[in-house]
Amino acid sequence: MPVGLFRVCLLVITAIVNHPLFFPKENGTVPENTEEIIQKMKEREESLRLEQLRLEQEIADQEATQKALEKAAVVEEESKEGKVRWDMWTALSMVIFLLIELWRQDFQEGNWQDTGGEEDDMAVLGKAFKGVAFPNKAVLASFYEKRILATTGDMARMREMVEGFADDLLEALRSVCNRDADMEVEDCMGVGSMYENWRVRKPFVCDLIVPFAPPEPYCFCCQTWCSGDSFPPDEQGYGTIKVCRADEDVTGCICDKTKLGEDMLCLLHSQVSSTKPSSEMEDLLCFKNTQYLDADQVMKWFQIAVTKAWNRISHKYEFDLSFSLLDSPGALKIKFKSGKSIAFNLTPVVQYENSDVYFISHFPRSSLAADVPSSTHWFLTFAVYERRFIQLVSKTLPANACHVSCLQILSFLHGKQCSLTGPSGLTNYHLKTVLLHLLQARPSQDWAPENLEARLQDMLKFLEKCLHEKKLYHFFIGNGKVPAELGFPVIFQRAEPLNLFRPFVLRRDIYRKMVDTFHEMLRNMSALINEYTVHIPLAHTNGIRKEPL
Repeated sequence: MPVGLFRVCLLVITAIVNHPLFFPKENGTVPENTEEIIQKMKEREESLRLEQLRLEQEIADQEATQKALEKAAVVEEESKEGKVRWDMWTALSMVIFLLIELWRQDFQEGNWQDTGGEEDDMAVLGKAFKGVAFPNKAVLASFYEKRILATTGDMARMREMVEGFADDLLEALRSVCNRDADMEVEDCMGVGSMYENWRVRKPFVCDLIVPFAPPEPYCFCCQTWCSGDSFPPDEQGYGTIKVCRADEDVTGCICDKTKLGEDMLCLLHSQVSSTKPSSEMEDLLCFKNTQYLDADQVMKWFQIAVTKAWNRISHKYEFDLSFSLLDSPGALKIKFKSGKSIAFNLTPVVQYENSDVYFISHFPRSSLAADVPSSTHWFLTFAVYERRFIQLVSKTLPANACHVSCLQILSFLHGKQCSLTGPSGLTNYHLKTVLLHLLQARPSQDWAPENLEARLQDMLKFLEKCLHEKKLYHFFIGNGKVPAELGFPVIFQRAEPLNLFRPFVLRRDIYRKMVDTFHEMLRNMSALINEYTVHIPLAHTNGIRKEPL
């Protein structure tokens, strides 16, 4: 607009300057070339008009461009504001979702011990196998008497024979070991199904654990995943064992964490009390260039020591002893001249502090610790406390309670199904964990012998629920309701519950196989039980209805 005003003023000034009256009167005569001047003025006026039009067009173009830029800026600002609002709502939605998920998990974990104790909870379960005919009480009683009791009668005699031989073998092992350099071996303890009286499948195998300790002046400093230091999720349930001197500060001096310099010495630690050279630490069965106990080295040492011990006492016995499985270093087999054999497992363990929790190098015949992070990571076993809990609860149950019978029947069915369709991720330890949960959740009178059918259904329904949710929590870890009489370590009671089904969450193929095996077992249950059941007269089954699960 200012440019346009300037052009108008310029035209007015030009007109005034060129007007005839502007000249003095003495020059009033009209020149002879008036027409020529007028023509030039018209041409000049036309050129100025064209220039004005050009400038006005340029101004209009500039204003249009400016408006377009302002409009684009406004659109971009609105899109930014919309994106910010969208990002904010997305983040808020994610936070709300995470809070709901955390609350749901906390709620489930806070009530996981009570899932098996309510009849209403059990009523909504079992939908996956509706229509499956469940054996009645008479059929189950006949099956248990013929198949279970008939095959487990000689378990006590076998346990006694194996324990006596193991004690003799360990005594010989102590005699062949160097007391000043080798590990010190303690007495063995029986754990597992053979000592909890629910083993049903042959061959019967006794599981014995052998605690050992380092020679003086060394000691074991144990660290678990729940001791305060951060452990990855795949290392939950594991721990490490550090070999230290008895006079060494376990927490560690600052000289171990700070570079003091070559010309500075720690006043608390002299060169005499410094860490042993790498070769001596390896002699103490540690991983190379570390102070951490190596499970592989321990098993090699134990195999060599057992072989030497057997060579010393073999002349006393009329049978042979050999290692039966290459992938289970502690698996031993006694072979009699008659051709019969007895298998048992002798596994070295390390005691956790002053408790009956033990670090175990491997689990014989089990995939429970199949994916060990490294040979310096040891799995913790609570087998001694599991045995004591079953013994403690059994004292409060009615005579001839059905809790062991339920576990035996379920273990037999699962083993038979695995022999037909192949092994799955589901193990007998999972089945025992289900029983431990139900023993704590249900009143004592519910385990009367006449309730065998109902309790077996409860175990199957509870297991189905765990498979559906992919959650089966370890009975002791994170369980604040463990009886005080057991003297169970508080550190494990306060730990986060350990999900035994966690390895199957990411391994969908194994999980699918486990679920399929479970459903196949349910469908074949009646056929498997009837195969080992004597004929029952019709009069004995009248009035007993076969109820589907």
